[in-house]
Amino acid sequence: MTTVTKTVKFDAAHILTNHEGLCKNLHGHTYRVDISAGAELTKPDDMVVDFKDLKRIATETIVDRFDHAFIYNINSPGEKEIAEVVERHGMRTVALDFRSTAENLARHFFRQLKPSIPALVAVKVWETADSSAEYRIFPIDIQSGNMI
Repeated sequence: MTTVTKTVKFDAAHILTNHEGLCKNLHGHTYRVDISAGAELTKPDDMVVDFKDLKRIATETIVDRFDHAFIYNINSPGEKEIAEVVERHGMRTVALDFRSTAENLARHFFRQLKPSIPALVAVKVWETADSSAEYRIFPIDIQSGNMI
């Protein structure tokens, strides 16, 4: 399988309620999101997907919604209260029904992108230059049912 990856970035703030470390406080990241698509290429002129299309879909699905927003968990009363203040002052928020960990964001972005990118195989979310989480589909051999 050949894979291609497009990277997009956005800045956002969040809180990890009930976290024991410093991330329980309001803080922000410059998130980097790597979007990978894959296919078996059989002809020399084949492409997995055009990078321009990956960028457009990622921008519309992720960046336009999340950039410079406060990402919050609707199940956390404290985060909801902060979001209400942020919204009251005309600032952007993104309401999610889960904690905004890198792991959960990777899975969420994957599910949001998959309908528009049928060849999508992985989404990796970087919170810092050396910390990331990846959600991926493992290719299955149709004959045996085993992971490749």
